Amino acid sequence: MLKRLFLQQQRNIQRRCYATTPQSFYVFDRHAKRLQKDRAASNVEESRTVDYLKDEIAARVADRLLDIKKDFDTVVDLGSGSGHIIKHATKDMMKKLIMCDMSEKALFRDKDVAYEVPVERLQVDEENLPFPENSLEAVVSSLSLNWVNDLPGTLIQIKNSLKPDGVFIGAMFGGDTLFELRTSLQLAELERQNGISPRVSPMTDSSDMSRLLTRAGFALTTVDVDEIQVNYPSAFELMEDLKAMGESNAVASRQHVLTRDTLIAAAPIYKELHGNPDGTIPATFQVIYLIGWKPSENTPLPKKRGSANASLKDVL
Repeated sequence: MLKRLFLQQQRNIQRRCYATTPQSFYVFDRHAKRLQKDRAASNVEESRTVDYLKDEIAARVADRLLDIKKDFDTVVDLGSGSGHIIKHATKDMMKKLIMCDMSEKALFRDKDVAYEVPVERLQVDEENLPFPENSLEAVVSSLSLNWVNDLPGTLIQIKNSLKPDGVFIGAMFGGDTLFELRTSLQLAELERQNGISPRVSPMTDSSDMSRLLTRAGFALTTVDVDEIQVNYPSAFELMEDLKAMGESNAVASRQHVLTRDTLIAAAPIYKELHGNPDGTIPATFQVIYLIGWKPSENTPLPKKRGSANASLKDVL
């Protein structure tokens, strides 16, 4: 019983919460995150072998863009990395994609690869967008916004950069991502070091994101949640893949060294608490998908309360 309570508490302990009043956020070390992405992209072959997760989520973002029956001349991919959405982009979606990322090495890792859609690459910090107001038709972002400190501010910048009736489609990791790894590392640190330090990035949840999109000024917002579970031989392979993806811990208050004793203790704890019958261990990635439109004079408005001419009770 105590073990179940501990696991539930740890699944909820590191979630990003946002107040209703503006304030400055400093959760992540952005410089460290850029260096992590640079190092990952420098090892071209290894980083390509771990594109499986980002490619899958990017495909789902691209599908949402394809569902919009609208011809886009130019789409901006914010936090593009080495190019995950461009792999799934077609001429039916857009005429051009502008890839933007804080890491120049990640941005140009696959510069020699030919795609169906023409590509432009810009080194851009997601927290300081360079795009003029009312200049973009569509912005997409896949697994980048979860490393942004001032998420409300970035969403406002995205909305301002869109033309009226422009669309934003995003995906970011949710609060239950890697809860298995988090609980295992925390139990191992309690056992070996008599304390806990942040080892997995704090993340937001779907209800927060729904409010933040509305607060940023988006209309017709849609938020949905999905989970992807990947099996690994052990916790060591999971952490190696995260490092190769450039997704290592970048929390500003983190301890920079994860001791060998803690790692050795965490692996059997992970397998004992969460392991599969075949000896592998699951890693859960919760993904929050976001859609929001910049209001225009053609944006549909909700009807007044009480204006319905049919009873929901009769329909059901």
